[in-house]
Amino acid sequence: MGCLGNLLWFLFGGCVSGLSWCLAGALWCITIIGIPFGLQHFKIAKLALMPFGAEVV
Repeated sequence: MGCLGNLLWFLFGGCVSGLSWCLAGALWCITIIGIPFGLQHFKIAKLALMPFGAEVV
């Protein structure tokens, strides 16, 4: 069920959401002060791409 949920989520909006979080993370990582924020954006991007069965620590 988790694989099917992740697939449907990815096809119907998760892809756009995950890529936008990755882009925001990459932009934050340009500056030294923004690196911690950028790393957190990458964690949220991972969650946005495949939310079923994932947890953020």
